[in-house]
Amino acid sequence: MKKQDLLIVNFWRDFCCNGYMVKKYALVVFCLLALACFPCHSQELRIKKGSIVDSLMVADSIQETFALYLPRKFELKGKWPLLLVFDMQGRGKKGISGFTRVADSLGYVVAAPNAVHDSVALTENILRTKRVLDKLLTTLPIHRSRLYTAGVEGAGRFANLVPMLIREIDGAISINAALANIELLNAKNSFHFIGIVQRENYNYPALLQDEKVLNSLKFSNNLLVHDGKDPVTWELIYRALGYFELSMMARKNQSKDSLKIERSYQRDVDAIREWLSQNKTLLANRAMAETLSVFRTLRSIDSLREAKRTLKRSRGFRERKRQQGAAFFKEGFLKEDFAYFLEEDVLTYNFNNLGWWNYQTGQINKFIGGTKEMERRMGKRLYGYVNALVKDNIEVVTSKEVVDEEALVFLYMLKTLTDPQNYDYYLKVASIASKNEDFGTALYYLEEALKKGFKDKNKLYAIEHTALLRITPEFNALVERYFDASRY
Repeated sequence: MKKQDLLIVNFWRDFCCNGYMVKKYALVVFCLLALACFPCHSQELRIKKGSIVDSLMVADSIQETFALYLPRKFELKGKWPLLLVFDMQGRGKKGISGFTRVADSLGYVVAAPNAVHDSVALTENILRTKRVLDKLLTTLPIHRSRLYTAGVEGAGRFANLVPMLIREIDGAISINAALANIELLNAKNSFHFIGIVQRENYNYPALLQDEKVLNSLKFSNNLLVHDGKDPVTWELIYRALGYFELSMMARKNQSKDSLKIERSYQRDVDAIREWLSQNKTLLANRAMAETLSVFRTLRSIDSLREAKRTLKRSRGFRERKRQQGAAFFKEGFLKEDFAYFLEEDVLTYNFNNLGWWNYQTGQINKFIGGTKEMERRMGKRLYGYVNALVKDNIEVVTSKEVVDEEALVFLYMLKTLTDPQNYDYYLKVASIASKNEDFGTALYYLEEALKKGFKDKNKLYAIEHTALLRITPEFNALVERYFDASRY
């Protein structure tokens, strides 16, 4: 290991860990301790630059940890931008792993709290985030005007909520996630919002609406739309973080770097040309709009503005825009129906309506397999929306002190229709049915899972509440039909 790649940090417990250090002297003390490796009453922390270090303690008195990544060119001198990444399962290291490449390229410190979890109350998650942020600000040379958050899907919603509640945060990257709470937006506490979304993700129409809200409140915002298979690529993260810096240059909070501006502009123009070469005119128009917004005060954009006008006048673009608008309109009505009927069915335990839901999933699959591009995209968004809607309802039911088991089993049954390849829900139905000695229902859902490809025999025998079911002749006959032999 190279010495220059190993950063040795000593946290003086009496000051840093317990929070008594006066903030204006925090960096000075940190540097002295790091260089002198003070041995008395100190906690030595070895951090290798360019590697994710996990399970770092926030404080001795609190059992909360975080993961940290220092870019390869990190030094104690200067100030470094910070990106707080969230994973709502408390897997900080996993959350950071997708951001290390861009952190090295742009010189970002990346950290992720391990204690932030979707099973924890929102207020507590915010407090845990604030404690990690305070720890980093008092122990590392962080640029206090360049503090950002990021997350994917549920973690993205939390990431864009954090700057609404923690004023120090300057911006948020929300990946496949709409704004968590529009009512908390405050023009006096603005931040830079950057959404990254796939056109086939169900949050795409919602993010387009969020853009209008943010514009009306004069929030800095950008929306990067793409057709990639993965929720995000490092190129999109690179572009988003670059927009944060360019925005600071535009506001004169940072000196202009002409070379960086030109490189960023050319990267955007190259992406636009790529969309046009693929005849993806809607994506090209969207990319043009964002590029014009970012660079309008940084360089001349007349040629790009004229290119955008020409594109919008083209017949192909107008036709695609009309088709997308029609798909959005139809999609909105279907979403309203799904939300309304699901609420009614859960409240009334309307198992008879499972047939209607089965028909609707069939219609969605027809959209997905259709010949019209915009309807195919709409179908995929509806598929994601319905599954997210059912999952949200499951979380609401299971979060209550007294779980409504009948509502829960209805939702599990519905999930086997909306997400038929997720075998866990078949097993959950079988578990609850067996608990209530409804062995007929249990056997039906187990066989449905087996028909669709479930092959984990050990998991089958480990289903909770199925002890009596497993000794029945019907269960053993089922096992023998799909496996070599039964156990009983």
